[in-house]
Amino acid sequence: MVEPPLVISEIFGPTVQGEGPDVGKRCAFVRLGRCNLSCQWCDTPYSWDWTRFDPAVELSEQSVDAVVARLATMAIDTVVLTGGEPLLQQRRVVPLIHAFRRLTWKTHVETAGTIAWDADPALVDRWVVSPKLANSGMSARRRLRYDVLTRFADMGAAFKFVVVEASDLDEVAHIVGRAGIAPTSVWIMPEGTKPRAVAERTAKLADDVIARGWNLTTRLHVLAWGDKRGR
Repeated sequence: MVEPPLVISEIFGPTVQGEGPDVGKRCAFVRLGRCNLSCQWCDTPYSWDWTRFDPAVELSEQSVDAVVARLATMAIDTVVLTGGEPLLQQRRVVPLIHAFRRLTWKTHVETAGTIAWDADPALVDRWVVSPKLANSGMSARRRLRYDVLTRFADMGAAFKFVVVEASDLDEVAHIVGRAGIAPTSVWIMPEGTKPRAVAERTAKLADDVIARGWNLTTRLHVLAWGDKRGR
């Protein structure tokens, strides 16, 4: 049986993970196309926003074998599946992860936490769930699925929140409490696509984040390369 192709936005690496619990980790990225959300500060709108970008240009259909062959040139041992929203294609993603496991590559998946994972959770070595706050410009009903977030919490996921102002941290606390997320699994990340904005917001957030018992992450790729696509 021939597996259906994946809808790919971009594949790039070797690079480093710029955010969250594995910041600085050498890896490659597979960015899947399309998203069920529309964050106003999204730094990868070319993967889903067809009012500004042409899907015929930005997306391609690729087989599992083609994706693996591309990654095999990068001498990596960890692949990050991101988006867009990768779980929109989870049935197609499962065979890809199995291919990674045969090569002893680790798989990290980044998701917004609005779609449940229906396959074996152990297939994925690292879950990073990024629930969206009001600063995303969307209603809570659209961006928050507490039943899904609780399932991911039970799976041992890390939770990464994009924060613009210190006042956003109260909203994070509400979500963390309602979804039953352990404080040690929470990572706060400053929003920003320019090094100066990332540095300034990190400085403003750091003390409050530490006081709440959470973790703080920068955006290492932005500090290293700015808003450069494919890094």
